[in-house]
Order: sequence, then C-alpha cells, then structure tokens
Amino acid sequence: MTLRVLLADDQVLIRSGFAALIGSTDDLEVVGEAGDGDQAVALAHELRPNVVLMDIRRPGADGLAASRTITPRSPPTTPP
Repeated sequence: MTLRVLLADDQVLIRSGFAALIGSTDDLEVVGEAGDGDQAVALAHELRPNVVLMDIRRPGADGLAASRTITPRSPPTTPP
C-alpha cells in the first residue's frame, strides 16, 4: 500500500528536500506540492492525499488554519 503525500511549505527548498526523502521510500508517493495555505486546501480537495505534510508558520493562511479547512472537507481515503 502506497501512501499519497501532499507537501505544503512556502519554501521551495524545504519542499524539494522532503520530496526527495519521500520519493526515495517505496511506500510513499508525493502527489502534490503547495506553496501556501489556500493552494494546500485546493490540492488536498482535488488530489485527496492520505497525508498532508504542512508547515504551520508561513505568510498568509497559516498551516493550522489550512489544516482545519482540509480536515472536514476530505474524508479518509484508501490508496488506489
């Protein structure tokens, strides 16, 4: 079973590092990357990842607010 991961961080270098680490693991797959909270919410709704790795402190909508928005809108999923 492969877990689908959405990365959300405003720093491209941080997202790239996490993507490289996650991509090197057989049972994890990065399905999307978001640079801000609004984009994370939209991608979580569209891509329905199993896990969202969210930076909680950033400009604009912070990760906590985005996480609160994502959680009720995205019921748990079963990987394909």
